[in-house]
Amino acid sequence: MDEIRGGNTGDGTDGDGIRATAAGTAPVPLSVLDLVTVGQGRTATQALRTGVEIAKLTESRGFHRYWVAEHHSMPGVASSSPAVILAHIAAHTDRIRLGSGGVMLPNHAPLVIAEQFGTLEAMAPGRVDLGLGRAPGTDGATAAALRRSEQLNEGADDFPQQLSELIRFLDDDFPDGHPYARIHAVPGPVQATADGGVQSAHRPPVWLLGSSGFSARLAGTLGLPFAFAHHFSAQNTIPALDLYRQSFRPSAVLDAPYALIGVSALAADDEREARRQVLTGALSMVRLRTGRPGLIPSPEKAAAYDFSPMEREFVDGWLSNVIHGTPDEVRTGLDDLAKRTGADELMITANAHGGDARLRSYELIADAYGLPNEG
Repeated sequence: MDEIRGGNTGDGTDGDGIRATAAGTAPVPLSVLDLVTVGQGRTATQALRTGVEIAKLTESRGFHRYWVAEHHSMPGVASSSPAVILAHIAAHTDRIRLGSGGVMLPNHAPLVIAEQFGTLEAMAPGRVDLGLGRAPGTDGATAAALRRSEQLNEGADDFPQQLSELIRFLDDDFPDGHPYARIHAVPGPVQATADGGVQSAHRPPVWLLGSSGFSARLAGTLGLPFAFAHHFSAQNTIPALDLYRQSFRPSAVLDAPYALIGVSALAADDEREARRQVLTGALSMVRLRTGRPGLIPSPEKAAAYDFSPMEREFVDGWLSNVIHGTPDEVRTGLDDLAKRTGADELMITANAHGGDARLRSYELIADAYGLPNEG
């Protein structure tokens, strides 16, 4: 694959918007991954409004990023169109970085992604991230419908090629003679070369996302920032981060590795309430893993559910990877995770039935770390 170019005016030493500074007493910068979950008895409209409230709250409390993830054909997750959601969030925020965690590159033509995120960059200059994954973000049949192909190749050949093509569209630098040399992603750098043209000094930094070693190695080799899905692949976190750091080669984007990890965490005013809330997400995962995806159950439904022994074993394992409890307990858990993994940033996802519980969790975590309150 081609060498990754900078495509920005930054000097490459700070990642041009990649690296962040911890606020308050947090061990590392804190960010947000929002799945825009839809609970039973609630609408997608309400879920999207909650997303705006979360973004505004966490911006006012010093969180660094707000990302959304591409999922499809899941009634309980309303984030099928990250670029659309991020445009909406951009209209309601001023400072927090906005990004995809991630866009599933094989589902889309690279030119379309470059155009979408070039448009977002024009809407919110200097605060857009483009996180990319290679999984479909759904089941095989839905992926085939998205890609209009039964050949779901996510291997080592296609993804790096697609990534290279996307970055060339973002930087507008296909070499002479390339079939796409006269094709330009707009908004984008080509506008600066037009008569009288002026173009933003920024373009969205590209992140690679993963839950195994493939993207870790690729991100390291290309000198890109890396985001690991600790929240659903905890056993692979440290091996993947080690592989990323060992594979890292300095680039025009980064001079040293930078890795964040996604972590499920929910704080409540007391431990019992936290357990009641996170059980809703656990039951939702049971249903998803057994081919029964649906809306996020209410705490009452989750408490009354009769788990089979196999389901109970799954739930216990799942919840062992969810940091939950009082604010002090969650702070201790996050501190320990940052220390064990050496992650440069923690991206917190708070999965629960209702928006109030998620908003309260981010507020309590911010208070626990003494984050600024500019609300």
